[in-house]
Amino acid sequence: MASIAAVLLVLLPLLLSAAVAGATHPDGGFGFGFQATLTHVDAGAGYTDAQLLARAVRRSRSRVGALQSLATAADALTAARILVQASQGEYLMSMAIGTPPRYYSAILDTGSDLIWTQCAPCMLCVDQPTPYFDPARSSSYAKLSCSSPMCGALYYPLCYQNTCVYQYFYGDSANTAGVLANETFTFGTNGTWVTVPRIAFGCGNLNAGSLFNGSGMVGFGRGPLSLVSQLGAPRFSYCLTSFMSPVPSRLYFGAYATLNSTSTSDSGPVQSTPFIINPALPTMYYLNMTGISVGGDRLAVEPSVFAINEEDGTGGVIIDSGSTITYLAQPAYDKVHEAFVAQVGLPLANVTSPDDLSTCFKWPPPPKRVVSMPELMFHFDGADMDLPLENYMLIDGSTGNLCLAMAPSDDGSIIGSFQHANFHVLYDNENSFLSFIPAPCNLI
Repeated sequence: MASIAAVLLVLLPLLLSAAVAGATHPDGGFGFGFQATLTHVDAGAGYTDAQLLARAVRRSRSRVGALQSLATAADALTAARILVQASQGEYLMSMAIGTPPRYYSAILDTGSDLIWTQCAPCMLCVDQPTPYFDPARSSSYAKLSCSSPMCGALYYPLCYQNTCVYQYFYGDSANTAGVLANETFTFGTNGTWVTVPRIAFGCGNLNAGSLFNGSGMVGFGRGPLSLVSQLGAPRFSYCLTSFMSPVPSRLYFGAYATLNSTSTSDSGPVQSTPFIINPALPTMYYLNMTGISVGGDRLAVEPSVFAINEEDGTGGVIIDSGSTITYLAQPAYDKVHEAFVAQVGLPLANVTSPDDLSTCFKWPPPPKRVVSMPELMFHFDGADMDLPLENYMLIDGSTGNLCLAMAPSDDGSIIGSFQHANFHVLYDNENSFLSFIPAPCNLI
């Protein structure tokens, strides 16, 4: 840790001398909206279904461990290190940075706030599909001072010659470090492009890790540095296709974030449940989960299994687009596992790898054996998420087994994107609730 900080301090003069202060733009109105296309991070890479599943589970395992460690971080620096480790999202969002605009794709992350991209001159950078953003070629780039509110919102801000410097650590190396600056961003697709000046973002000159075919991160969390907070239009929604589908997903922001057009006669009513705040981790989207039903039977899970621990902020239930499969706190997972074993009636398959899903059945069934899968429902405060079969059962391409797309967690629960694929999901931060309705996400 000390060696990385020392390297950063040595390189700061070079880093800052290359940052060109640009002209600022007048305030724009924020009563707007846009639509954007979301592409899965593994799309078009030629992976088989078995490889896609293995990669998604591996990313999810890493992410769930990091997110659960955040609440018990001893200090801001530790939290910042963990936060970047957690930032392994599943979907890429297209956007443009600067004047004139240069187009990039960034990992959308509902579990973090900072917006950042790799910048030239790049002293240490990782592979990305586009050239590094060059602030010297943008007329709207402007460094932020150490006294700016956005600088104060960083987990661990540094100051050098009154310029705000950010650093997020991962392990023993800098994951991303650079200048916090204002810049003009362009968002949208087709006819919904919008341009917004003075968005605070990290211009990273020292970076390590993997961006999974992206060129940075765009945080959609609840903190002041997130895109949601900075744009001042606190409503967004998405409709995610399966991570195994080649069809892109959709993101809707501001005025476009509505479920009205999604509702059909056979989709049922829109359901809503309030967000709850975890004081130890206020940027995350926590829900009040009240129970789980399998095959129409409510499982005997104590409410405390889903509750946030008021003393240290551990536990609770997060909805997270950056995790693929769902992780349930061990007591809840055990009950779900027992119910599926009892109701499916097929032999369990042996689990041979820690990356394997652990509730798997030998497949296909014996000849002339008819197997009926039990229904699965998540219960929340004021809402029930009735999951279609394809949102919780899958065929593991590497083994041929039929598996429950969930895994146990040592602490807390995370509702992953696989479970809410083909739901149109609305995040309303202004009124502090989540709404959802089944939808054909490959068509809308």
